[in-house]
Amino acid sequence: MKGVRMLAKITRREFLKRSGAVATATTFMTLAGGKPTFVKAKRAVIPQNMKKGKTYVTVCPYCAIGCSLLVTVSEGKIIDIQGNPDSPINEGKVCSKGAAAFQLVKNKARQTKVLYRAPGASEWEEKDWDWALDRVAERIKETRDRTFIEEKDGARLMVTPSIAHLGGSTNENEWLYLHIKLLRTLGIVNIDDNARLCHASTVPALSGSFGRGAMTMAVQDFYHSDLIIIMGSNMAENHPIGFQWVLKAKEERGAKVIVIDPRFTRTAALADQYIAIRPGSDIVLLGALIRYILENEKYFKDYVLNYTNASFIVNESYQDTEDLDGVFAGYDPDKGIYNSKMWDYEREERPAAEKEPETLTEKIADTLRKGPPKRDMTLQHPRSVFQILRKHYARYTPELVEKMTGIPEATFYELAETIIERTGRDKTASIVYSMGWTQHTVGAQIIRAGTILLGLLGSVGRPGGGVAAMRGHSNVQGASDFPLLSNYLMGYIPYPGQSARTLEDYLLAVSKPTGWMSNTPKYVVSLLKAWFGEAATPERDFGFDALPRAFGDHTLFGFLDQMNKGSIEGLIQMGQNIVTGGQNASFIRTRALPKLKWMVVVDPFLTETATFWKDSPEVKAQELRPEDIQTEVFFFPAAIFAEKSGSVTNTGRTAQWRDKAADPPGEAKGDLWFTYELGRRIKKLYASSTLQRDWGIRHLTWDYEPEDGGEGPDIMKILKEINGYTVTDGQHVKTFLDLKDDGTTACGNWLYAGSYPEPGHNRLADREKGEGYSLNWGFTWPANRHILYNRASSDMSGRPWSENKKLIWWDAVEKKWTGLDVPDFPVTKAPDAEPKAAGIGLDAHSGSAPFIMQPDGVMQLFAPLVDGPLPTHYEPVETPVGNLLYPKYPHNPVTVYYRDINELHGVANPSYPYIITTYRLTEHWHGGAMSRNVPWLSELMPELFAEIAPELAREIGVKGGDWVEIKTERGRIRARALVSRRIRPYVIDGKIFQVIGLPIHWGYAGDVVHGDITNDLTSIVGEPNSRIHESKVFTAHIRRLETST
Repeated sequence: MKGVRMLAKITRREFLKRSGAVATATTFMTLAGGKPTFVKAKRAVIPQNMKKGKTYVTVCPYCAIGCSLLVTVSEGKIIDIQGNPDSPINEGKVCSKGAAAFQLVKNKARQTKVLYRAPGASEWEEKDWDWALDRVAERIKETRDRTFIEEKDGARLMVTPSIAHLGGSTNENEWLYLHIKLLRTLGIVNIDDNARLCHASTVPALSGSFGRGAMTMAVQDFYHSDLIIIMGSNMAENHPIGFQWVLKAKEERGAKVIVIDPRFTRTAALADQYIAIRPGSDIVLLGALIRYILENEKYFKDYVLNYTNASFIVNESYQDTEDLDGVFAGYDPDKGIYNSKMWDYEREERPAAEKEPETLTEKIADTLRKGPPKRDMTLQHPRSVFQILRKHYARYTPELVEKMTGIPEATFYELAETIIERTGRDKTASIVYSMGWTQHTVGAQIIRAGTILLGLLGSVGRPGGGVAAMRGHSNVQGASDFPLLSNYLMGYIPYPGQSARTLEDYLLAVSKPTGWMSNTPKYVVSLLKAWFGEAATPERDFGFDALPRAFGDHTLFGFLDQMNKGSIEGLIQMGQNIVTGGQNASFIRTRALPKLKWMVVVDPFLTETATFWKDSPEVKAQELRPEDIQTEVFFFPAAIFAEKSGSVTNTGRTAQWRDKAADPPGEAKGDLWFTYELGRRIKKLYASSTLQRDWGIRHLTWDYEPEDGGEGPDIMKILKEINGYTVTDGQHVKTFLDLKDDGTTACGNWLYAGSYPEPGHNRLADREKGEGYSLNWGFTWPANRHILYNRASSDMSGRPWSENKKLIWWDAVEKKWTGLDVPDFPVTKAPDAEPKAAGIGLDAHSGSAPFIMQPDGVMQLFAPLVDGPLPTHYEPVETPVGNLLYPKYPHNPVTVYYRDINELHGVANPSYPYIITTYRLTEHWHGGAMSRNVPWLSELMPELFAEIAPELAREIGVKGGDWVEIKTERGRIRARALVSRRIRPYVIDGKIFQVIGLPIHWGYAGDVVHGDITNDLTSIVGEPNSRIHESKVFTAHIRRLETST
C-alpha cells in the first residue's frame, strides 16, 4: 500500500548485531599504551526460566521509547521479564537495560524498610509506615502553617514558600495527577522534576513553532522517512529499540541517515554520512542550511506560502540582531530581558463582533480578539517574515560554518544538497534530537532552528516527516503532560501568577482568542471541578482562589538557590536523585541539602541524595560532620515498575498501561499508595479548620476508596477523574469536545479526555497491533492522533501532496477528512471553508490552516520566545572562543545566572582551555541508581572514563587506562583515560581546541560499582525559556594522575 506502509519484521538478534549493541563478556574500559586491552568481566548468564506462570503486560522503566514487556509470575513471584512481541513499538525487542529489567526487580540493593534519620544522627533507625507518614504529615502542616503567605504587596499568593518538591519521570500518570493535586492544594509552588533537566527547552520551542510542545510523530514513523538527520542525539546507544525504525527505513526503503555529532558514536557508525561539529555551534550550521535553502529557492513553496507565517508582516518597531549588533528590538540590558511586544505583527483592524458573547469561553476570547496579521503573498515586503529570515541568516555562510563549527565547506554543500534531494512533494525528512540540543543556554532556539528547517522543506505533519524529541525517562512525557513542574497546570496550560487575583484575570492571561486554545476556560473550570467537587461553584470562582500563585523562580535551580539562603525548610523527593543528576552536585551536597530542616525520599534504593548526610565525599573527608547536619530524613521504600499499575506515556505521546504483576518486597509500597495515604492524613489534620487558606485542603476531593473495601486507592476512580465526567450523572466524557466552562463537567487533564471513555474500556490498556500506526494500541494524545498537524499532509484543496505520502485527505462524497490516522483537524471542515471575520477559536481559521493550536493556524517560522523570535548563535557561557558573529554579545543576552551558587569560566579562560561534552551510555541510565545497582549492566561498563583524542593524550602525557583529573571552578573528579579517535580536536578560527567526552552515570552509593560524580563539574545556569542547564558544553582542565586517589 502507498502512504503509510506495512512494517517489515526484524529479529532482536539481527537488530542488535546490526546496531553494534550485542553485549559481550569483555569491556574496553581498561586500556594500556593507548590500545585496547580487552579484560574479561564476570559473565552473567541471563536465565531463561521455563517455569510456566501467569503473564502480565508492563512497560520498560528506562528510556521513553515505551517498549512493552511481558512479566511472568509463579506463586506470586516474578520469574521472568521479556520483550512483548505483540507490541507495534518494540516488536519484542529490548536493549541491554530492558534485558536486565528482571534484575532491577530482583535486586539485593533494594530497600524494604522505612528508615528514619534524626537531626544530627549518624545512623538510620527503622520505623513503621504509620509512624513515619504521621510524622511527615505533621512536618508538612507545621511548616505550611508557620510560613504560609496569603497576600504580599497587594497580590494574592496563597503559597507555602518553605516547602519544595522534586519528582522523577518514571512514575505513572495516575500518581503524577494525584500528587500534583495534593501539592498545589497545600500551596506548594516550588515544584520540579526530571523534565526540567532533560527536555524543558523542548516545550517552548516546539509549542512556539507548531503549537504543542511534544514530538510531532510516532516512533514507528521513522520507517516512512526519506531522510533522517540525527543531531544532538546518540539514538543507537540511548534509544536503541527506537533506532530499529531508522535501520528499517535505511535498509528497506533506502532512506539516508546523517549523523551530526561532536563524537563518532554507535549511531554515526551506522549512518550514510557522519559530520563532526564543535559542541555549542549547532545554530551556525542550522542557520546556514536555512540560508542556503532560501537563497537557492529550494523551499517547498506551496507549503511555505500557505502553511507557515512566511507572508506575515512584522510591525515597524522590530529590529533584528543584524541591526543592533547581536540583540533584537526591546532588549533591556539592565534587567536582561526583552519586551516581546516589539516583535508583534502588523495587523488589520479588529472586526466587530457578530453577536454578544454568551459563555465564559466566548467572553474571554472576545475580549482578547485582535485583527488578523497583514500578509504579503508575494513574500517581497521587507518586513515579511520571509524577508526577515533572509536578512537574519545572510551572514550564516558556508565559510562561517567552517570557521565556527569545524565543518569543511565542501561537507556543508554535500549536506545541503542531500537535504534538498530528499525532501519535497514525494519525500519527507525527520530530525532526531535529544539532550545534545536541549541542554544549552540556547537550547530552545537550537530546536527552533530545526523546526524552521523542516518547515521550509514542508516535512511537518506528513508521513516520515517531523521533529522527534527523544526523551530519556520512561514517563518524562507524562511528567510534562501531568506537570510536576512549576510553570504549568495540567495539559500545558500556563500556571497562574501573582497578577491573577480572580479566575477571569487568569483566563485573560493564558487563553487565546483564536485557535484551539480558545477552549482554555473549559479545561481550567473542568479541572477545578475535578479537584474541589461540589464546593467549586461559580460564586467561588470554582475554587480558583485555593490555587497558589507563582511569584518567582520556582524551578529546581530557583529553589536550590533558596535552600542555600535558608528559606526552603522541607524537601520531598520521589524518584529523583539530585545529588548525581543535578548540576554542581557538590554545591547541592554541601550548601543546599544540609540547610534543610527535613527531607522525604521515596525510592527503591538508598541513593546518594538519601545518604548525603552520611556517605558523601565531604563527610568521608570530614569536611562535613553528620552531627552538624540537622536535616531530619525520612526514607520510604518504593515499588518498582512491575509491582504497580498505571499508565506511562512514551516520547511519541502514546500512553500504555502497566499491569501490576506482583507485590513489592518487604514493606515497600507504590508511590500512588504513599500519596493517597499522606493526603488522607493531611486532610484529617485540617478537617476542623475554618481558615480561608485551608479551604482547598478541606474541600479537596479524595474519595478513591475501592468499592470492594480493599486497600486504596482505586486507580480506576483516579483515571475516571483524569478522563473527565459529567457532574450531574457521573458519565464518562468521550472526548475533550464534551468539556464545558460552566461547571457541568469535571476533567483532570483535557489531553487525556477520551482515554477512559466508558466503564470497562481503558483505552490505555488497548493492545491490538494493527497496520500502519496501530491505532488501537494504547492511547495517543490528543484524541489518538499519531501524526500531529496531519492536515498538512494534503494540499490546500485537501488532496495528498503525493500518493506516496498520503496520510489524511478530504472525502468530498462523505464530506469529511479520512485516512490512515485520526485527523488533527475538525473532521467536517471543508478545505475551502473561509474563516469568519470575527470568529473565535477554530472559526477564525480557514479549511487550509493545519496548525490548529496556533492562533493563526499556520506554523510560526518567526515565533517570539523569551530570548527572541529567531534562533541566533551565541556561544555557551563557558567557551574557549568568542562570538564571531556578534562580538559584543558572546552569550545569550537573557541567560539566567545564579551568581550566588557558582562561578563561571567565561570566554577563553586560560586556566580551563578544554571543551567538555557529557553523554549517556547504553549500559547505564542517567544518575545511575537503576543501573549501577544492576550487576548485569555494571559489569558491562564498570568505571567512569574520560574520552580524549590521541593528540590531547600526547599533550598531557596520558596513555589509555591512566587516571586523570578533570577540574572546573565547581569541583574536580577522577576518571580513567579512554584514548580514542571517536573524539577529535577542532580547528576554530585558525586555532586548535581539544574536546573531552564524559558520561554521567556514576556516584558513591550502591552495591556494585562506584565512581566520581560528573556533575561535580557542571554549573547551574538557566536557559531563559525553561531554566534548563548547560551541561552539554563547558570548559575544564585535565591532567594526568599517578594513582586514583
